[in-house]
Amino acid sequence: MRFDLLHPRDQIERVMARIYDREMTTTSGGNISIRDGDEVWMTPARVDKGRLTRADMARVGFDGSVLGGAHKPSSECPFHLGIYKARPDIGAIIHAHPGALVSFSICGQVPDTAVFPEARARCGEVTFAPYALPGSEQLGENIAAQFAASKNTFCVVLENHGVVVGGSDLDDAFKRFETLEFTARMLLRARQLGEARRIDDQQLALYLDRGNPLPSLPSQEPTNRERELRKDIRDFVRRAYHHGLMTSTWGSLSARLGDDHFLITPYGVDRAQLEIEDPVVVKAGQCPEGARPSRAVDLHRAIYRAHPGVEAIVNALPVSASAFSISEEPLDSRTIPESYLFLRDVPVIGFDELVPDPASAASKVGPDHPVALLRHNGALVAGKSVLDAFDRLEVLEATATAILDSRALGPVNPMSDAVIDELDQAFGRV
Repeated sequence: MRFDLLHPRDQIERVMARIYDREMTTTSGGNISIRDGDEVWMTPARVDKGRLTRADMARVGFDGSVLGGAHKPSSECPFHLGIYKARPDIGAIIHAHPGALVSFSICGQVPDTAVFPEARARCGEVTFAPYALPGSEQLGENIAAQFAASKNTFCVVLENHGVVVGGSDLDDAFKRFETLEFTARMLLRARQLGEARRIDDQQLALYLDRGNPLPSLPSQEPTNRERELRKDIRDFVRRAYHHGLMTSTWGSLSARLGDDHFLITPYGVDRAQLEIEDPVVVKAGQCPEGARPSRAVDLHRAIYRAHPGVEAIVNALPVSASAFSISEEPLDSRTIPESYLFLRDVPVIGFDELVPDPASAASKVGPDHPVALLRHNGALVAGKSVLDAFDRLEVLEATATAILDSRALGPVNPMSDAVIDELDQAFGRV
């Protein structure tokens, strides 16, 4: 679906529903606006955000006059208008109170996006606006001043008041907003493990240089196996998004079709709205003309070539496991039998190794070591099927979450070597 072909009212309805469904705002909290020429479409005041419809949206002039709509515009209308006047390049704004970013807001801090390359590239430096009365002209001035200070500022944390994120359009603003909240959640979990590691500008450039187009592959009629795998990839990617294991812009899933031949999620397609036609065929390093596979394509290809027993691979961003990926603390799978049997030892693949040398990274994950943490890039899981890979991913996140939550109780008591030997003898490799 072409999001940009929707009327601004419908765009706002869909995005607010998505924000509410993912528990990034409350019934009464948050507001969204879209610049539409010399007018602005905006969420209304005091209307249930969980039941918002296109008929509820307010139409406002740049002078603040109400031009249409069944309700008054949000009381935060002044700061939306102030941002649009300060930044002609911004076409949409989201303000909300997602839990992790509120935590930073009430502590007078901003999340460091340099722990995760997607966050650094998409959100940039995050700034901070001092408190003022909600809906006041002073609040509008405080926020607009942050956006006016730099054309590279798109994300502003508000003191004791959540966050404001702008974008070229509403889709762009939502992706920034979601990525920033994920980063904030990951940082809060990582702080339980110690100081978070950062990436530098050189490492970021290396990450962004990935994704050059592949040579063209002649089109071929899909086999029934390809059709089945397309459905599996669509269904499990959407499930991963629903369960918070991927974001709309980050996460890859592939499945083997044959020797040096696989399907993989595309680059730049919203993971929540992936369709059967979207996965890209890659064969001998080629793909159909005009298609653009995930930037993880070289890594997936290297794993398939190195490990004939691997039938599916997933890159994901489970919040708790990703927290371990930016810390110095190892993730010990010896918590409960299922965790050890499904995860085994969990190695960490370094950021500088991951991007330029996929063959080296591929040597660290396979049938005997199906799960790895990717430094600053979440988790990598290999499986005997798409279901198997996804199952291991869920076990990984459940294990990481249990370890982090247990810190409120005391030291973890890992299973002993004798117990591990018993498990190996009884179950072998699962």
